[in-house]
Amino acid sequence: MSEACAPGIPSPQNNPIKYNKLSDRLDALPATAGLWRFIALLSLGGFFELYDLFQTGYISSGLISENIFHLGELGVFGISDQAAFASATFLGLFLGASLLAPHADRFGRRMTFMFALAWYGCFSMLMAFQNQAEWIIFCRFLVGVGLGIELVTIDTYLSECVPSRLRSKAFAFAFFVQFLSVPAVALMSWWLVPQTILGLTGWRWVVIAGAVCSMVIWLVRKNLPESPRWLAQQGRHQEAHQVVSGLEIRCGVPVTAPSLAEMETAATQKPQGRFRDIWRPEYRQRTLMLVVMNIFQAIGFFGFGNWLPALLSGKGASITHSLLYAFFITLAYPLGSLICSRYADKIENKWQIVLSSLMTVIFGTLFALQTNPLLLIICGFCITYSNAWLTFSYHAYQTEVFPTFIRARAVGFCYSFSRLSTVFSSIIIGMILQVAGTQGVVAFIVVSMLIVMLTIGIFGPKTRGINLDDI
Repeated sequence: MSEACAPGIPSPQNNPIKYNKLSDRLDALPATAGLWRFIALLSLGGFFELYDLFQTGYISSGLISENIFHLGELGVFGISDQAAFASATFLGLFLGASLLAPHADRFGRRMTFMFALAWYGCFSMLMAFQNQAEWIIFCRFLVGVGLGIELVTIDTYLSECVPSRLRSKAFAFAFFVQFLSVPAVALMSWWLVPQTILGLTGWRWVVIAGAVCSMVIWLVRKNLPESPRWLAQQGRHQEAHQVVSGLEIRCGVPVTAPSLAEMETAATQKPQGRFRDIWRPEYRQRTLMLVVMNIFQAIGFFGFGNWLPALLSGKGASITHSLLYAFFITLAYPLGSLICSRYADKIENKWQIVLSSLMTVIFGTLFALQTNPLLLIICGFCITYSNAWLTFSYHAYQTEVFPTFIRARAVGFCYSFSRLSTVFSSIIIGMILQVAGTQGVVAFIVVSMLIVMLTIGIFGPKTRGINLDDI
């Protein structure tokens, strides 16, 4: 056995027949530092996507202080401008994920997420220099379109490039990298939002930082290869094997040449993915299951994440204290993903979704009953931990249950419902917060997570350790 291979994985050099198939070669890749660096590089784009996504709750207080945003009926649409801001974000995410992300099946994973990252950076920078609520909300909608494309494409790409036995752990590690952005934006907001620097108010600097850094990441990521599974699906089999050979070199294992039979078989494959394919009998139940799951998990995840400062303010904390408390709570996003990576590949993803949702139900209920700052932070930390656990497990899960030729299209369609859900739930939560306070919002979140548990627990197929082409 080659020293670079993981325990229990035969060397490709000693098993040339078994490992000359592209999917087998990918599954044989060992969990070396080279592979984890590749995953981290892919995840860097997602860092600033989530940075921007979680801005919603943190910069709104600065927009209100500057009298750009207004509360209640004084908002530009007759509702709170913060609610309209959040809804515009997720309407853009919905359109990006449902209408544009499917183009990753046509133009490739790499080209699509490079375009999406550039789109996001440009419109984020434009938003930072707007002075009217309606223009900020409109720019935010356009930013959301780019985010919707990017997040779906990253998930699709990641699932196609890592070994089956490491999929869940790879997603957990990827979200550790991405979730570092959440305490980063919380800390920067706590520090910058109350200030004015060089004539620009603090919320603008928070937005500018994300836009500038995303452009740096664009330059870093432009040398990433295309997804080998997508290349093979397009009939570009020689290129696909070249990409896998590059991954083998990166992982320190001998490069395995494809067999003539494998090359000829793949050359006859023609991509035929269409929207109607996700409703074929073998995929219909999976599509419906993931649509329902995405609608209700988004209420729990973004209902708590985007409204955390407001929920803490509803508990009596000042703006400054609520942002500081939120910083400590959001540390659970990267820490939760890092801790979960230790056992992510040992439990079925469907049961990880169920257990993380149950954790949100328990600690969400406790959060609603607390008034002590320390206990609020502890309960909030546990909710955030469960949200991090839920996020990587369902992101991995929904990319596993569809084949390569419709993966981006199917995931984009199902995932877009989480964005559409948040368009309306942001408005609903804003209304609930005014009428029933923090307890009412938490009750809304708890019921939503119970629905997620039942949907996935009853209808979800098993995927752990199964080759991506065989699920």
